[in-house]
Amino acid sequence: QDMHTIGFAVYEIPHEFKGSQSVHLKKDFFLRHSSCARSENFINLREVSARLRLPPGEYLIVPSTFEPSKEADFVLRVFTEKQCETKDMDDGVVFNLEEEQEITESDIDDSFRSMFAQLSGDDMEISVRELRTILNRVVSKHRDLQTDGFSMESCRSMVSLMDKDGSARLGLLEFQIIWNKIRKWLAIFREFDLDRSGCMNSYEMRLALENGGFKLNNKLYQMLIARYADNEIIDFDNFTCCLIRLEAMFRIFQGLDRDCTGTVEINTVEWLFVTMCG
Repeated sequence: QDMHTIGFAVYEIPHEFKGSQSVHLKKDFFLRHSSCARSENFINLREVSARLRLPPGEYLIVPSTFEPSKEADFVLRVFTEKQCETKDMDDGVVFNLEEEQEITESDIDDSFRSMFAQLSGDDMEISVRELRTILNRVVSKHRDLQTDGFSMESCRSMVSLMDKDGSARLGLLEFQIIWNKIRKWLAIFREFDLDRSGCMNSYEMRLALENGGFKLNNKLYQMLIARYADNEIIDFDNFTCCLIRLEAMFRIFQGLDRDCTGTVEINTVEWLFVTMCG
């Protein structure tokens, strides 16, 4: 198999980002700034190198494939005449979640009550299987979305996120909250599906997650893409599953981090609860 065609470009770091490591430069930066140096050409060799002379300063080196959306790992080596420091530029992990909605039965309108009664049956609660049927019926009506439907596992995660009484079912209030979340996530998905393909690539996914309150580092993004992408694209049900999982894990962490130090210490039982039930 032929090697990818690779090369690199060098950009001067703007004044506002100098000295800052916890920043991820997005597409807009590269559209507005031209490179100050680059490899002589992009070529399908194992190694591409160049000797450059640049004024003292801070620079960003971006190795890439010539063709877009090609997956590749790079080893970047920099040799300088004078001692210098090199670091990855990457976002810190930050989550800005909205406070959990305080909803009472008086906040729920009659049409939603009627819909819930029809969907939940005589027990007036929605099981995992019933939730899957409801969600798949809803997304099938949105023909602009690419989706192969919600799995039982993803619906279990939703129920686990909202199930406060341990019944493994959703009551009226719990279903209203998860319904509001799905509508919000659908709006985010559509807003950041920039090419209107009905699915997301990894770049669109990163923007969407940030809008949803999750700023992650590169390693975490790569793990999420590997977990939730199919042929390098993320459809709506996988996008929703990813957000559900992220929100559940962050909220569990917040509950364990009682002193808001950013670190937690847990015992075996708590660890099993988080990993098996979170």
